[in-house]
Amino acid sequence: MTEKEQTVQHFLDLIKKSRRGKFKIYIGMSAGVGKTYRMLQEAHSLLRNGIDVKIGFIETHNRKETHDLLDGLPVIPRRKLFYKGKELEEMDVQAIINLRPEVVIVDELAHTNIEGSKNEKRWQDVFDILEAGINVISAVNIQHLESLNDEVRQIAGIEVKERIPDSVLIQADEVVNIDLTADELITRLKEGKIYQAEKIETALKNFFKSEYILQLRELALKEVASQVERKVETEVSKINALKHERFLACISSNEKTAKNVIRKTSRLANYYNSKWYVLYVQTPAESADKIALDKQRHLINNFKLATELGAEIIKVESSAVAKAIIQQADERNVTTICIGKPHFNLLKIILATNVFNELLKKLFSNDIDLVILS
Repeated sequence: MTEKEQTVQHFLDLIKKSRRGKFKIYIGMSAGVGKTYRMLQEAHSLLRNGIDVKIGFIETHNRKETHDLLDGLPVIPRRKLFYKGKELEEMDVQAIINLRPEVVIVDELAHTNIEGSKNEKRWQDVFDILEAGINVISAVNIQHLESLNDEVRQIAGIEVKERIPDSVLIQADEVVNIDLTADELITRLKEGKIYQAEKIETALKNFFKSEYILQLRELALKEVASQVERKVETEVSKINALKHERFLACISSNEKTAKNVIRKTSRLANYYNSKWYVLYVQTPAESADKIALDKQRHLINNFKLATELGAEIIKVESSAVAKAIIQQADERNVTTICIGKPHFNLLKIILATNVFNELLKKLFSNDIDLVILS
């Protein structure tokens, strides 16, 4: 692409961005903090101020206080689908786009659509609505954020299946944290304001333990603080050194280690609002005709995860891993190299080569940090 073509493309991108709808996300530490309630309150406020606002999809979970707020709000009927012999309902994206309200409320951002839907995930539906120039207000819990998946599993001992890429939050124009103390949330649970009576005791013994809530609350507060900081950096017109950080995540074919390195590097890159890369150096032992099928599958899945989280994938073939890392870091002006700690194959390869000293010299002379992720 020529310089002239790049200038034209940049201007076209600016036009598209100005036409795109604004995106607001309410985020919370868990179910029951009041995200849906707050969205409906905002919808009433917008309606009173003459804004054409409609409900695209709301899940009240039979909470009376929340359900009562639906009165007086225009609701777009859901799309009915038959799946495995059952009639199910999904948000009608096309109906929303056809009606073109100024603002649409869309709950449960991490929801997985019924098989056969245009998009796999609801956040993708939201992006289609935004591209149509419609403003969207949505909500999600902190545990659904892809890069925090491992941390949430360590905190609560559960694997959250429905997740959204961090890039979804990054593209939001506004992120608002709905915050409660652990005691306030547990009180709401005991009063039956979150779940039906028969589910309360189970919830108290599992996800709604005070120590879990406190840690999830910390994650939510940190995430929103990071979003605010990123907004300041991008919108305040001053040169900030943080913008020039570039991260290189070096992964192997080991599924768990690679996934961990990808997610943690994503968190670092998001914090610094910086570009980042995922590098896989394919050694002769893992060439296409020698690598085990399960390892190949893990690599493909990890490349997909990294792409969803906003990384640029680099795949090179080399028997000299350290040299390949140096070359890629040099070509892309990388400031920080990230590698995994639990799986030492990559480290063994680097240490076994006579270019390890060269790698260290390169790091020192170019002010490149080496981060070993636990």
